Amino acid sequence: MLKRTIYFSNPVYLRSQNEQLVFNLPNAQGLDEIGKQNTIPIEDIGIVILDHQQITISHGLIAKLLENNVALITCDAKHHPTGLMLNLDGHTLQSARFKAQIEASEPLKKQLWQQTIKSKIANQASMLQYLGIETGNMQRWENDVKSGDAENHEAQAAAYYWKKIFSPLVNLPGYKNLEDFTREREGFYPNNFLNYGYAILRATVARSLVGSGLLPTLGIHHRNQYNAYCLADDIMEPYRPFVDKLVYEFLKENPSQIELTKETKSKLLQIPALDILIDGSKSPLMVGIQKTTYSVYKCYVGESRKITYPLFCT
Repeated sequence: MLKRTIYFSNPVYLRSQNEQLVFNLPNAQGLDEIGKQNTIPIEDIGIVILDHQQITISHGLIAKLLENNVALITCDAKHHPTGLMLNLDGHTLQSARFKAQIEASEPLKKQLWQQTIKSKIANQASMLQYLGIETGNMQRWENDVKSGDAENHEAQAAAYYWKKIFSPLVNLPGYKNLEDFTREREGFYPNNFLNYGYAILRATVARSLVGSGLLPTLGIHHRNQYNAYCLADDIMEPYRPFVDKLVYEFLKENPSQIELTKETKSKLLQIPALDILIDGSKSPLMVGIQKTTYSVYKCYVGESRKITYPLFCT
């Protein structure tokens, strides 16, 4: 089931009542002193984004959101996603699935990482083909990925991909040549758009991992001791080009837009509902991710040797 992504960017008081998310906007123009009250069924929600320093949320609502496996994202004063809260009890067989995940062998994890990188490069190549850009070398790197990607074909493909992806665009402020773009977390725009989109994607993946009874902290490749979402960062890799395409199309339509505005965020909030091809059929991205994370579980318990990843849908 496709869940809703709810975004709050104004002062608001959030609470729960009768299995509903209740939000009051007391300072809305033209309203009486009671303020405007609205409700959303909690069971319909997948992600909640809090993007204002004067938002108040009750502990009761937080508990209800987590109980329903809602990913709760908080943003800092610069409107950048900075926190992610997830349910700790997302599946009835969670303990058994944790055990299988922890005991996964290194050869298995290397094989799963090989599949992940091959899928990521294939989708990056499809994105470039969509833009009419030559991808012969991308296809060669995809075919050459070995177990564990020991030769780091991921990095070779990424260097070419980021040099080319925005090159068809013209008249973007600050760029004389779009092949000068470099992908950096703190880099010049449109890195800020990509970061925001990836934060939504990461939350969607992490939420689905919890729902599949897996621990987002234990990755198949990422092992940063300070990262609580290593597995989410692994599994989201083949999904990144879907975010890239959305950012590209927004820039094409809005070439002068540099800052993250409500319009930009509204566009990026469409990520969970994007169309993808997975397991032979078209599906919303959020539903596709659920298929992917369930297939990861099946690999951990020995029921499968292959992760179900999406194909690029143009």
